[in-house]
This record gives sequence, C-alpha cells and structure tokens, in this order.
Amino acid sequence: MLICHCNIITEKEIEQVIVDLLDNDPWQLIVPAKVYHAMQKRGRCCGCFPNVVETIIRVTEAYHRRSDASAVDVVSHLDRVRSLRVQFGSNRHEGRTTSHRAA
Repeated sequence: MLICHCNIITEKEIEQVIVDLLDNDPWQLIVPAKVYHAMQKRGRCCGCFPNVVETIIRVTEAYHRRSDASAVDVVSHLDRVRSLRVQFGSNRHEGRTTSHRAA
C-alpha cells in the first residue's frame, strides 16, 4: 500500500524503518519526521503524516507484544503516545482546508 504519494513510500518500507528504529532503542518516541529522516526523505505536503502515525502506533504495539517487556511498561508507553496524538490533534483532516479537493 502506498502511504506517501509525494515520495513514493510504501507501508512496508515505513514498517521496516520503524522496526529498525525500535531495534536500536525500544522505548524511543518515534514520530513521522524521525521515520522520514531515517529514510533520507522529507515530508512535502505532509498529508500522509496521520497515516504514518497510525502505522507507528500499530507497529510499535506489535513490536512490544513480541518483546520481553512487561505489560505495564508497554501500556504506560503507549498511553503517553496516544495522549500526544490527542493533544496535537491527529483527528484533523490532514491540515487541509475544506475547499481542498483530493484527486
């Protein structure tokens, strides 16, 4: 599945970068800018960032479920990530105005 149309980045590529970042430090906070930097890319329109955030959360949850970390540590970390998502509003429509048309 294509996640970033501007840079032609697939979901599998993003997932692999996230796993590589987690292998280096399983408790780091991963954000879209960090993923793109690891891929030597940059966000252009940044319309894909909400999807990247959802992918980061999904892959991080799966990574920690497979690890030896205690459930309390995992839940605490993921709750902090979710609170940041709520605080900074991933429920907006990708920062686009209502007059913007996709297509």
